[in-house]
Amino acid sequence: MCNVLAKHRERGVRGAGDQTVAAGGSAATGGVLAQGQAGEGGQGVVYLGESEGGERAAIKLLHVRFTEEVHARARFARELAAARRVAPFCTARVLAADLDGETPYIASELIEGPSLRRVVERDGPLSGEALERLAIGTATALTAIHHAGIAHRDFKPDNVMLAADGPRVVDFGIAKIIDESGTITTRAVGTPAYMAPEQIAGERVGFPADVFAWGSTIVFTATGKAPFGSDTIVATLNRVINHEADLSALPDGLRELVAACLSKEQKLRPTSDVLLKRLLGHPVDEAEASEEVLAEGVQAATVDLTRPQEPVRRGRRRVAIAGGLAVLGGVGAFLAVQFGFPPGGRAEPTRPPSSSPSATAEVTKVSTGSPLLDRIKATGRLRVGYRGGLPGISLGDDPPRGFEADVAAHLAKALSVRAGGLTFVPVGYAAREEAVERGKVDLVISNLSIDDADRGRAAFAGPYYVAHRDVLVRASAKIDDLEDLRDRRICLSNGQTTGTMIRDRGVDFVAVRADDPAQCAVQVADGRADAMVGDDLLIAGFGARLRGIKVKIVGVRLTTERYGVALRTGDPVACRRINEVITSMYADGTLASLLESHLGRVDFRFETALPRLETC
Repeated sequence: MCNVLAKHRERGVRGAGDQTVAAGGSAATGGVLAQGQAGEGGQGVVYLGESEGGERAAIKLLHVRFTEEVHARARFARELAAARRVAPFCTARVLAADLDGETPYIASELIEGPSLRRVVERDGPLSGEALERLAIGTATALTAIHHAGIAHRDFKPDNVMLAADGPRVVDFGIAKIIDESGTITTRAVGTPAYMAPEQIAGERVGFPADVFAWGSTIVFTATGKAPFGSDTIVATLNRVINHEADLSALPDGLRELVAACLSKEQKLRPTSDVLLKRLLGHPVDEAEASEEVLAEGVQAATVDLTRPQEPVRRGRRRVAIAGGLAVLGGVGAFLAVQFGFPPGGRAEPTRPPSSSPSATAEVTKVSTGSPLLDRIKATGRLRVGYRGGLPGISLGDDPPRGFEADVAAHLAKALSVRAGGLTFVPVGYAAREEAVERGKVDLVISNLSIDDADRGRAAFAGPYYVAHRDVLVRASAKIDDLEDLRDRRICLSNGQTTGTMIRDRGVDFVAVRADDPAQCAVQVADGRADAMVGDDLLIAGFGARLRGIKVKIVGVRLTTERYGVALRTGDPVACRRINEVITSMYADGTLASLLESHLGRVDFRFETALPRLETC
């Protein structure tokens, strides 16, 4: 159980500069240190914090007076559930939480960036590419939220935070997890200027209300004004229900889309999936937006919008901060936006620890220069294509097991793919390069030989292993070189060419046919065949699963097969980074250990020296 020591001032805890309080416990429980109170609202209090790994955090604790109330704890739990279900690239990631302790808390990622409202009020409306990117980024976030089964119900400029790596949508305080009917019944909750007509009428509210709010938010972004006014609540609500918004300031393509989102009839509004596809120029169908489409949206939105008066630039992106936190009228105001607390609560913003940067400091965030690495940074995800059905190499699919599967997992970890973010995608033997070229996968690591003929469709890093066409035999067989195979029975599975290579070297043999390598391995084991042929890594995998018989790779090495990692062309930065990881795996013995782990039962002199790597 995490030991929550951060108490409210009702419990007598002093602010930053007086005392550092813990709101987490050990590293095993995601410990977070709170560094003074920074904001307070009706439901809870927020502390600035830092995880044991040095990551800045915002720690929200339920007010002491509510800790015994079942409804308050339930709402706190809903907020946590909503935040955890949404992909981390579009919201504030939960770092640690404890809802059962004496003082429930949620510690989440501290987003360093102002709100969309702050930027528009400070620098004026967005236009051109900046507006388009903002529209794509927020639509991507909204789509990911809906994919998690969440209706936000308070989507508005105040709840869109402009981090350097794209917009984040925060404050799930009134969000609801959609039930099986796909809708929720609710009273009129939300912000009047951005509420949908059905919210005002107290009707069923679901995803369409968020789409309506997205349209209203885009109008504000382009004009600096809410589409239905913000003078009095009664007047605003009346306009939402009975008036049409003035969309003349929007560019043509965006105007039609926003108009559809602001339809009074929720059934006529596009879904968030359709919205995102139209913004990205994809064909519109009824299918859910794929991970590839979401990743494209994230990439398109990765631009600094905190300085819209400057030309949009790629690469270096800067976010002005105060005391290490985004300038948003003070730290307290920032946390008020992130957690939905009203600014100007009882607590005054506290000074940051003395080790923090000065109020005029700037943090420079530099793009990696790689589309793949930037996408991993934004989404925490990596899709790896593999060829299944290969014991010891890549067997199974949830996830696959074997040498190549472990190499992919090691590579993903080194590229900072988040836990659970690695997805294996089966690809056919002949479709491996095409899967990369068309963006179905990010990488292919599937006994794929680096071939100059394929370089137009895919680029290659590595090789991660150098294999050879070879022969698997029983260890007791007196077969130690190519000549010993003369007149022996060699099992050939459909489509193999290694037998032809042996005959081309003047060695004749008796061919024994089988449908696949697994059948050949069985025939070697029971004596119906003296040998089977193929890439040594693959046939060793089939040999390793045989029980009660010892087998070996002869070592004739008919060819050299440089197994590479295929990636999309035009990304040399990612290629070089993958090569660095492969180099380290050879240097620290990781690769040799994986080979021994999966193929150690076979007498196999596998390669352990670093191969010549591609120059990228």
